[in-house]
Order: sequence, then structure tokens, then C-alpha cells
Amino acid sequence: MSWRERLLGKARDPLSTHSRHSLTLAAFFAWAALGADGLSSVIYGPAEAFRALDGHTHLALLLALATALTVWVVALAYNQVIELFPTGGGGYRVSTALLGPKAGLVSGSALVVDYVLTIAISIAAASDAIFSFLPPAAYPYKLLFALFTLLALSWANLGGKQTSPMLLVPVFCAFVLSHVAMILWGVAAQSSQLGALVPATLQDMRSVSQQEGWLFVLALFIRAYSLGAGTYTGIEIVSNNVDKLTPPVLKTGKLTMRMMAASLSLMAAGIVLLYLLWHAVPQTGETLNATVFNQMLSAMGLSGLTHGVSLVLLLVLEAGVLWIAANAGFLGGPAVLSNMASDSWVPHRFRYLSNRLVTENGIVLMGLAATAALLLTGGSVALLIVLYSINVFLTFTLSLLGMSRYWYVNRKTPRLRGQWKRRLALSGSAALLCATILLVLIVQKFFEGGWITLLLTSLLVMLCILTRRHYQHTRREIQKVDQIFADLPYGSDAMPPAPQADAPTAAFIVGSSRGGGLHAVLWVQRMFPDHFKNFVFINARTVDAQVYGGAEKLATLRMQANTSVKYFERFCNSFGLAADSRIGFGTDAVNTLEILVDQTLEQYPNTLFFASKLVFKKENFVTRLLHNQAISALQHRMHVKGQQLMVLPMRLD
Repeated sequence: MSWRERLLGKARDPLSTHSRHSLTLAAFFAWAALGADGLSSVIYGPAEAFRALDGHTHLALLLALATALTVWVVALAYNQVIELFPTGGGGYRVSTALLGPKAGLVSGSALVVDYVLTIAISIAAASDAIFSFLPPAAYPYKLLFALFTLLALSWANLGGKQTSPMLLVPVFCAFVLSHVAMILWGVAAQSSQLGALVPATLQDMRSVSQQEGWLFVLALFIRAYSLGAGTYTGIEIVSNNVDKLTPPVLKTGKLTMRMMAASLSLMAAGIVLLYLLWHAVPQTGETLNATVFNQMLSAMGLSGLTHGVSLVLLLVLEAGVLWIAANAGFLGGPAVLSNMASDSWVPHRFRYLSNRLVTENGIVLMGLAATAALLLTGGSVALLIVLYSINVFLTFTLSLLGMSRYWYVNRKTPRLRGQWKRRLALSGSAALLCATILLVLIVQKFFEGGWITLLLTSLLVMLCILTRRHYQHTRREIQKVDQIFADLPYGSDAMPPAPQADAPTAAFIVGSSRGGGLHAVLWVQRMFPDHFKNFVFINARTVDAQVYGGAEKLATLRMQANTSVKYFERFCNSFGLAADSRIGFGTDAVNTLEILVDQTLEQYPNTLFFASKLVFKKENFVTRLLHNQAISALQHRMHVKGQQLMVLPMRLD
């Protein structure tokens, strides 16, 4: 076994239905693997909102109700996204399809930055939970612990272990059951206060309004409500990963979304209610959840070791679900990058799968960026949460605006007649709600650090625009070459000779460009007239994240590869030349080509291989990053094995 196999596991077959099935998620497991991104936010989102009330804690009752309502409105609106986009893609695909490529670019860039922050803040908050019960002397090691956790999660995802939720389900279920139990007991234990909550809330509002005015009360509530926006993050991750769910994906996705909305609304509102009923006061060195749970455990009559173990267990479960949430970020971020790569906004390598059938480059980028976020902020949740949430609601707003536009534009279609008003009302209400939260977040957080998030997102948008311009230029130049050979006439219809195994053979590694392949064939014929008797065409197709989405896409890939090589075969046959072809599929183009080369040499031992390679006048790190270097890598491997590959430069500029 190679070091890579020892570290990450053996390669998986991308064409195997078993591999595909083993990586899909049923609704319950998806709730655990994906829903943790949303549910984990109850550990820090409600606390941030409660602190923002600035002592006017009776407003927390309205805050709890508004939180639960918002969760359901956004979740139900995103169920419409799942229905309209059952192949996944989430906010990026929705905005691109319904509002245009530029809106999609902004949404996708915002999501990428947001998923990096999701990973960073989840790991930082998990470390806070763990170190809440450790002695103060251990605190200096918190950041190191967070970085080690991030490294472990990166390794697990690179090995494809992020889609094995059986290990996550016990932790997730224990977290949900324990916290729901604490919420129910905590509310029941303070049931004598429930009857007075509404009058007390109204009285507090009147008292504050008489002193400061109703505008102050409204501004205070909106500020707290918006600063707790981290509670709603993660809702979109189900729509981003619909393609990873078990068929029928539409039914599984909607069920997963409803399960997440029900649990998140109950727990988020319940936690806020606990803060209010138990008069939680923030304590230095521990989370607000740890503070209120500590009070509740004492009220239960627990003391000594039993009290300590119970509190530790609750906090460890919180850390566990936060780690699962960080893991969900490793699912969502690379998925968005893959979709953007298919549209040439980011380097195409972000859509390629590793031999473990994961988007390895996206995972590595997410891990490195999250590491930088942790180091630059010192793992501070208070600082990270300032950077967080803005991009989530930017994506929410764009996606739901797109959905609203879709229902209105298509209102006269037979399928939507009688339904479009209800659907538009839901999407429109959710869009207005998200836009309001986004505006308040930008105003409130801009000078506190929110400008950093907006700057990073803007820089990413600019880089994406430059990347796409380069790909478009390259595509135009390749099309010019293809156009030169577009009208190249075939020869006669005479029966071609059959290939001879021992005859001199020219094997051409061809891609999707006919011009490049014909350029190589004609060059060889000109330089070696009548020398080669056999012409073999080799085409290796990469099974990337987009193709791996389903059997139909794989079938289309097979058809395209077969059409490509058969064209060259027929062209050679028309001139009386013996021709053969081979196609292969895999996640690594170099490995696949190496196998096809060996197969060709077995049948035609007297073979010389040729391949075209794009050559830029100003080749640099950027061009190497944006373009596949498979031919150079293959040439090196073949030379090591004593095989010959002649690379024909194809200069575009």
C-alpha cells in the first residue's frame, strides 16, 4: 500500500453503484450529518442574542418566539429550493439560474467564506465548551487543541469518512435528547413564572418606552434579534447537498429539512427561554449554556461528583455536535466550490474527485482557510461571530429573491396556476425577513469587524472574475483551432485495413478538442510519412463531482468519450489507415491514462505516443494552477518506465 492509501484508505471505484450507494445519506442520518450545522448554533447564537438585550431580559420572550418563527419561515422557503433544484447546489445554483451569473457569483463567494467561518467558529466554540470545565491552567492550550481538532477533521474528510454518519448519530442524538430534556425540565421547574411572563414583558416594554421611547425598544429588539442570526445558519446546507441524499432525493431532502426546522426551532427558542426563566448572567471563562445548566443541575439536587459529571457530559455533547457542524462545513464548502468550478469561476481542479471520491482540493482549501481564521482570531468565538452570519443572510436573500422572481414570472404556467400566490408569499416573506436581518447585521457589525467579511468576499468575487476571463479567453482560442479543422474533408469510403499488432503504431492522447487531435495526427503524418501503419486514439475522462451526481451523467460521459475517439477512427479509416481506440474513466486522469497506455503497449508493442499540450507565451504559477498538468505528469511517469511520449506544443496566444 502507498502512504496515501495507508493514511486515507484504498481507492474507490467511481463507476461502481455500490460506491455511490455507500456515500448517500438517508433522512435520519442526513439530519445528523447535515442538521448539526444548524442545531450546533443553539450553543452560541441564542447566547449572543440574549447578551444583546443589555439587561432588558423580559424581551427574551419575544425573542424566543421570533427565533422559532424565523427558523420555520426560512426552512419552508428552502424546501421550495429543494423542490426546484433536486440536484443540489443550494444558494449558488439558485441565484445563478434565477437571477443570473453575477448574482450566483456573489452568492457562491459568500457561501465559500461562510463555510470557512462555519468550520472555524464551530471548532472554536467546541474548544470553549471543553475548556469550560477544565482548570484555568489548561486555557493557554485551547488554540492548540482547536488546531489539532481541525487537522483531525480534515484527515477524516480527505478519507471520505465525512459521509459515514453512523459514528455521528449517537453523539448527535445524545445531544438532542439531553438538551431537549434540560429545556423541558427547566421550563417545567419554573412553571410558576410562566403565567407572569407576558404581563412582565409588556410592563418592561412600557417602562423602557416611557424612559427611552418606543423607537429605542424596537431598535434594541431588532439588534438582539439580528445579532442572534447565527442561530439560523446551516439551514441552507441541506439544499446544497441534496445530491448526497438517498433516492428519492426530493422526499428525503424535504423530510430532512422539516426535521431540522422542528428541532432547531424548539431548541433555540427553548434555550432563550431558559436564560430568561433562570436569570442567566454571563460568567467569565464559561459559556452561557454552561452557566444556566450549572444552575439547573444544582436545582435538581445534584451535587459533588454527580453534578460535575453531568455538567461535563452536557458540555462534551455540545462540543461533539459542534465538531459535527464543522464536519458539515467540509461538506458544504467543497460542494459550492465544485459547482463554481463547473462554471469556470474558480480553478477546474476544485471539481475533481480524489480516489476516495471526495473533492480533495476543496477540502484542503477549507482546512487551510479555517486554520488561518483560527490563528488570526486566536480562536475567539466573540470575534469570529462578528465575521459570521453576514454572508449567510446575503446568500439567503439572493436565493429567496430568485425564488420569488421565479414564482411571479412563471405564474401563468399550468403547473403553478392556483399555487403561485401561496408560494410567492412564502418566498417573498422569507426574502424580506432575511434582507432586513442582513441590513441590520451590516450596520451593527461593520465597524466591529464585519467589514473584513465583506472585504474577503469582494476579493474572492474579483479573483473569480479574473479566473473566468482567463478560461473564456482560452476557450475562444481553442475554438479557433477547432474551426480551422472543422471543414477538413474525409477521404474515400474504401474498406480500411485491420490493425496489425507488430506494425509501427502511433497512439494519440486526445481530449474534447477535435482541432488539437487532428493537429497532432497531421503533424505526425507530415513528419513521419507512411511510417506508422496503426493509429490508436486514447481518451481518458475524469469522473468529477458534477458527473458523479448520477447514472445519467455517467452515461453521458461515456457517450461523449466514445463519440470523440470514434470520430478520429473514422477520419483515419477514410484515408485507408488502420485505426483503433481506447477510453477510460477515473478520478485521476494521469492514473487512467497510464493504465490505457499499458493496455495499448500490450496489444501494440511497437508504439510511440503523442499528445498535444496547451502552451502559453507567459506561463506562470497562475496558468499552471488553472490548467491540468496531466500530460507533463504522464510523460514523466512514462519516461521512468522506459516508454516514449512526444508532447506537441499547441500555443494559443
